[in-house]
Amino acid sequence: MATLKKNGGEKGTKALVIGMVVFVVLVGVVFSITTKISAAKVNIPSSVSKADGYGIVFNAAKKPVIDIWEDFQCPICQRFEAINNSYLNSVVREGKAKVVFHTMSFIGPESVLAAAAGACAADQGKFLEMHSVLYQNQAATENSGTWTNPTLILMGAGAGITSKSYADCVNSGKYVNWTKNIETDASKHNVTATPTVFVNGKELNRNTQYMDAAAFKAALAAGGVK
Repeated sequence: MATLKKNGGEKGTKALVIGMVVFVVLVGVVFSITTKISAAKVNIPSSVSKADGYGIVFNAAKKPVIDIWEDFQCPICQRFEAINNSYLNSVVREGKAKVVFHTMSFIGPESVLAAAAGACAADQGKFLEMHSVLYQNQAATENSGTWTNPTLILMGAGAGITSKSYADCVNSGKYVNWTKNIETDASKHNVTATPTVFVNGKELNRNTQYMDAAAFKAALAAGGVK
């Protein structure tokens, strides 16, 4: 920190003020440029589109549309996945609906790593498999250091991914910045909890339709899933 001299204090003060103004302006310019560069360099997974809130999309041309907001560290999401995963996977694989997975990361840094690894898995055509493996290996304590790049690469192997490109994708943090787009889109849809499920833009009732497999299947059928 600069210290003003007693002699010529007034001039020193003026010089300091001018210097600080210039400094603030320069910081603002640098921040603006950096932000633009950062935004320009955000990598987007191949199965993602801006129109779908940057979520990972399956069966893009199909209807109805199911949107699922989740966080891989969320314990309730883990329970939801355990109850409904088999049915949802069949909906995806049989092309019965367009399904968009919005992998959020509000719980913390390990959510970011997991979501980014999920996107790397999507590039390998293994998102659904990695989705299951992540929930099966969810730590009891959030952000406890359980999910690191090496462990996520091992989990990828458990999901059937052995390519070096997947490991490189995880290690480089290729999709880390993409996760911010998911968070921004969630805010636009007023998604404040996970899991949250929309069918054709209408939110399902989390109190009655999420944790009952029959009720969840009936809700999707009412939305047009046959």
